This record gives sequence, structure tokens and C-alpha cells, in this order.
Amino acid sequence: MRNKLDWRRGVVTSAEQISDDVRSLDFAVEGPLPRFDPGSHSNFRVSLGDGEAIRTYSCLPAAPGHLRVAVKQHDNSRGGSRFMWGLNPGDALSLTVPENRFELAWRAPYYLLMAGGIGITPIFGMALALQQRGIAFRLVYGGRRRGVMAFAEDLERQLGDQVDICAGDAGERIDVAAEIAALPADGQLYVCGPIGMLNAVKTAWQAAGRPMGRLRYEVFGDSGLFAEANFSVDVQGLDRAVQVRPDQTLLEALLGAGVDMVYDCQRGECGLCAVDIISHDGPIDHRDVFFSEAEKAEGRRMCACVSRLASGNAVIDVGYRG
Repeated sequence: MRNKLDWRRGVVTSAEQISDDVRSLDFAVEGPLPRFDPGSHSNFRVSLGDGEAIRTYSCLPAAPGHLRVAVKQHDNSRGGSRFMWGLNPGDALSLTVPENRFELAWRAPYYLLMAGGIGITPIFGMALALQQRGIAFRLVYGGRRRGVMAFAEDLERQLGDQVDICAGDAGERIDVAAEIAALPADGQLYVCGPIGMLNAVKTAWQAAGRPMGRLRYEVFGDSGLFAEANFSVDVQGLDRAVQVRPDQTLLEALLGAGVDMVYDCQRGECGLCAVDIISHDGPIDHRDVFFSEAEKAEGRRMCACVSRLASGNAVIDVGYRG
């Protein structure tokens, strides 16, 4: 159900480790590459054992005709980060022309940018673009420790007092409520980070009485409360049992088993791939930003593209009617 993607051949021109667990990869892209704005992302075909999968990464500022991403090495990776970390100059793969679902509005007089961990990747380009246009903004960037915070030194050097780095190992953390309180009434907040951070920001934003139209966020689908593990689902009405590996999403497993699914973003944002949960015997690890906290607590539906069971089995309804 995705819009038609423009797949190209990309060749690695440079690979550089920019923090303890983040690697920067630059690709020369075959054919004309349209200009893309901060917040854009590209899809990459990665090899996982005997098969292939698609993984999505935010695009960083790059030279014309090039595409650059930063990939965090995950201990419980579904396989994408291991593959990307194994690439070296000269290696080639398939990637898509960038598309943007997290673009700056450019209408606000002031912006608050907030990032957690690898969520800095789309925010990094936004900050530089706002600075170049002379638009007022503040960037707050948090991480577990300084050593894993990609671009921290670059941001401090280029942005000066417009950026605040909050490293957990130094006893620093982002005061979300205070940052929102200091944001002018007509300002906008853009945030990218783990699901816990996004939930905290959304809660504080609503508590402050701010209009939801001035809050924009992006989440990465491997941000959950549990490490990825095997689980299974029985698809009601199809008499089909589907095993889901740690290195694949429920959506990928269903499609691989021949189950027709409606989907689009594959980022837990649009809700098109949501399935009904008839029963389950393991915890549901909600990783989307589509459902409210109350809906997640009910445990009746989940987004198949990012959410999963921590273990066990679930009976689900994908909407099939014979």
C-alpha cells in the first residue's frame, strides 16, 4: 500500500564510526537525486540470513547526488543494523529516493527541537537548516552517556548556546515540562526519540494545554519495552499459524505467510496495518504512536508494522472475511 518507491543503486563512498555505537554511511546514488529536506528518510534493502528485508533510516545533510545516514548498532537488532555496520566503501545495495513525513512547517516564528539517542538524525539537519535561514530555535539533545551521543561535538561547535546536550552519565536529563513552558505560545515542537520519550513529551504537551497541531514527532520502530523475541499468531478466519522471528516485524511475517495486509508508513504512525487482538498469553509491546495510552492499555489492537508480543501467542483478526 505504500506509494510507489523509486529504487536506486547506492554505492558506499565512506563509512565512519561517529560515536561508540553509531556509524555514518555515505552513498553515491545512481541517477539524478532530487533535493530533499531535513526529516526525510530512505528505505534500504538489507540481507538477513537467507532473505531480505527493508529497513528505514533518516537522511543526513549530504553532498549533491549523495545520501548519508547514521546507523545505531543495536544489541537486540532485527538484523538491519548488523548488515549496515558490515558495509564498507565500494559495497552496493538498493535504496530509495528520500521521502519526507517529518518535514518542518517553516511557518512558526520559533522552534523547539528535541532528540533522544539516535533520534538526533532527523533533528540534526533541521537544526542546521533553521540556523542557515536565521529562524529562532532551541535544540535539546539527551542520551544515556556522552560517548553514544552522535554529533554532540559538531552541534556544540556549530550551534553554540542554541543547543543543550544532556548526558545521563553526567547526571543530566531533559526537563520536558520546563522546555515546553519556555516555548513561545506560537512556537512548534519537533521531537524524535524512543517511545518512552515521545510518550512523556505528548503527556507534558497536553498538560500544558498546547494545541496538538504544533507538536510533530517521529519514532523508530525498534524502541520497545522488551527485547525482540520469537512469538506466534493465529490468524482468525484463515486457519493459519504464523511464527514471528526476532529479526522481523509481525507485518513482515504475515505478508511472508501470504496474509493480505493493508499498510503504508511501516513506522507505527498511520494505523493502517492495525490488527484486532482476540486473545494473547504474552505481554504486548506497543511501539507505535498511533494509539492512545488508553487504547494500548486495553490491549485490543496493535500496529503490526512495529508492535509485537514480548513472548507467547496471540489470536488476531486482520479483517479477512471469506
